[in-house]
Amino acid sequence: MNPEANWMRKPLKPGDAVRYWQLGGIAEERFDVPDAPMKGEMDPFFFLTKVKNFIPHEYPCRTIFAQTYRGKRPDVRGEFEAARWWLPFGSPRLDLSGFWFRPTRLATWSRTYIEADSAGTAKIRLGTCGGAVLWLNGTEIGWMAPYSRNLEAKQEFELPLEAGLNEIVIFFDDLAERDARYFYQFDYLSGPTASVAIPVPVAGAVAESLETALDGMHLDRQHYFGGDITVLFAEPLPIDVEVNVAIEGDFMSRERFDYDFALPAGSSSLNVGPSDKAPADFRHLRVTLNAGGFVAARSVGVEICHAARQGEPPASLADRITETLAEVSEYSERDTVRAFARLASGRAGADTDAMIEEILPSIEDCHDCADFSLVPLIWSRTVWGKDINEKTRARLDNAILNYRYWMDEPGNDVQWYFSENHALLFHTSAYLAGSLLPDATFVRSGRKGSEQARVGAERVRAWLDHFEKWEMAEFNSAPYFPIDLKGLTALAAISPDKDIADRAKAGIVRLCEVIARSAHHGMVTAAQGRSYEHTLCAGRSLELSAVARLIWGKGFYGRRVHCLPQMAVCLRDHGLEIPAEFAAIADHQDARDQEWRFAQGENAFAALYHYKGRNYAMGSTVHYRWDEWGYQETVLHLRIGDKPEAAIWINHPGETIQFGYGRPSFWGGCGTIPRAQQYRGLAVLQFTTHEEQPDFTHAWFPQAEFDESRVTGTLALARSGNGAVLLRSSADLQAVTEGPSAGAELRQYGRSTRWIVRVCEASDLATVESRFGALAVTENSDGAFIVEDPEYGTVIFRADGTVEAEGRIIERKDYTVRGDAMMLERA
Repeated sequence: MNPEANWMRKPLKPGDAVRYWQLGGIAEERFDVPDAPMKGEMDPFFFLTKVKNFIPHEYPCRTIFAQTYRGKRPDVRGEFEAARWWLPFGSPRLDLSGFWFRPTRLATWSRTYIEADSAGTAKIRLGTCGGAVLWLNGTEIGWMAPYSRNLEAKQEFELPLEAGLNEIVIFFDDLAERDARYFYQFDYLSGPTASVAIPVPVAGAVAESLETALDGMHLDRQHYFGGDITVLFAEPLPIDVEVNVAIEGDFMSRERFDYDFALPAGSSSLNVGPSDKAPADFRHLRVTLNAGGFVAARSVGVEICHAARQGEPPASLADRITETLAEVSEYSERDTVRAFARLASGRAGADTDAMIEEILPSIEDCHDCADFSLVPLIWSRTVWGKDINEKTRARLDNAILNYRYWMDEPGNDVQWYFSENHALLFHTSAYLAGSLLPDATFVRSGRKGSEQARVGAERVRAWLDHFEKWEMAEFNSAPYFPIDLKGLTALAAISPDKDIADRAKAGIVRLCEVIARSAHHGMVTAAQGRSYEHTLCAGRSLELSAVARLIWGKGFYGRRVHCLPQMAVCLRDHGLEIPAEFAAIADHQDARDQEWRFAQGENAFAALYHYKGRNYAMGSTVHYRWDEWGYQETVLHLRIGDKPEAAIWINHPGETIQFGYGRPSFWGGCGTIPRAQQYRGLAVLQFTTHEEQPDFTHAWFPQAEFDESRVTGTLALARSGNGAVLLRSSADLQAVTEGPSAGAELRQYGRSTRWIVRVCEASDLATVESRFGALAVTENSDGAFIVEDPEYGTVIFRADGTVEAEGRIIERKDYTVRGDAMMLERA
């Protein structure tokens, strides 16, 4: 074979990122520092960032790491050894971001080649959050060492390129603390005419064909409720390929299921197996191809829900409680929540004890999110301790006594103490653990259990004070309702103090009301303060769907849950009552529509508007951080009809890699927060994005889930049942047909993009287009957006957030935490 054929070559223009690399493995080592307390309190504004989307809180491990390494040549260790190839799939970065539960030093080697037509000096820009050392043809060119947690720094270097191939080697490293942005970007700013070349162990044309197959790879549907999971490649595989498919959950899930296959040349699809045998929830399928030693991978995401097995919910609450505990006991992920459900339903025994033992190491080591595991364990130990075997019980008690319950106790972990949901669980754990073991000494605080309980109770009461005044800091967030409910149900059930138990029950009821108001047929459909791809792209398998099934008889079960069995036990054993009228609010069937306006977060920093009828629902933020860098906020979310999957949201991606770990990510949150304004079924979003961010905004638009849809030019229409939506864009819409979001994504490119959104009732798309196809925005001299709506008349969206329509004036200051729900006649 001609040696020159064993290269992949890609054109490289001035300003381009170098996107193709050979990649070594990630070397990981713990970074433990002396135990020390921290100062600080819950921060209800932690994600309202001042510098881009940089979170300012710093752990002692970062302080010591920075003192040791920042501004100094990185500690180069190991050597380059290619393990796989990094293919960009639209991303300008080599991005290995992830989630590490303990402070962990990371180090990686990578290599590529720049093939220059002639000798000359190239100017390149290297961007990373950690440290990096750069070599050209074996000679060190320079290094950078900002080591600023998840905040990118950039530095320019000059490369004296030779004519022909030039080897580029980069060593990069960082300290991972929870979510770590572990990447670099290598931009070719100027220099000789050149291309990128990487050596491959197969013919270059074969490697490029495999890249194309992966680049356009997608699943045959976005949601599986039965049938086989089928991966579709963008073109037939050029040679025989070994395939590994790893099915993983979200970053907190400890489950991974691996399947190996061999595909012959010419294969254009892969049957992974029946979806009813795969784990439920939103899952990543990481597909790794090994073709003659050329190893490359890409992830796709999909929701799996075993809806057929679950069937219709039982009619009575008592039966739904029994069903819930059985479902979690038998089908949930192996964790302390499942162990709780088993103990609560008489399923104690060796397997239940094993589930506890499997999770205890993460609690003993104070992993981040260990507080999520600890609360159900303390409840289990308190009520069903005799049903846990003696050895496991003793180890559990030891873990409880050695745990770090707050940042003022000594430790060297990276548990996240600052958010409202975590703070509740830390304080609940300290309070209930101290009450459980009143005479024992809690190692880190040095307090007797009775004193630990007193301090914990004081902090719980302060948390409740804040909650009762301002409610959720991570406003209206589908993944964080269950976390708050986890803490509140534990307090309601086993708090030794009646005032705390009563206040916790009132908090549960309030959260259920907010969920009901923001739900469409049981499914939360609203703007959210923190969202993830795995919580947006899932519907039926999301935990709030199971909560709705338990309380209101409308929903489905997923696999990973937090509060569900605790809610069931509170309803069964501890006098919790959810007002019956919430059921009709959550599953809205009224001939009138509901307008729901409320605020959440300290000082009511997030105002939220929600409008729903029988056949549609849409919610958005109100005058919220317009044009600022975003974090994980979803600013507009809607559903049509009664099918959970007929959902749409619109955002500006925080990164171009799909299923990455950015906050914001591709679908979860907004790189730049748009100007978003809504009146009833009409909304306008205006995005004005920053130069260094992705140059498009997009809508999740799952065409297969609608009864009918159409995309033409600047117009998109969809109908599900008797609900419909019209989207009008300011630039032509591009329907994505390949890659993970094939058939479910509409893009419009540009730094300034506008979306008009209108939900309505209709039985066909022609009626929707005829009625609303002429919708347009006129902007007047004072910045107001004016829309002439066929039903609402003149709607004025003013630049201060005020909305005027139908003789009404709705101002931002009118939004209260308690909220205001009105029933409006349809126009």
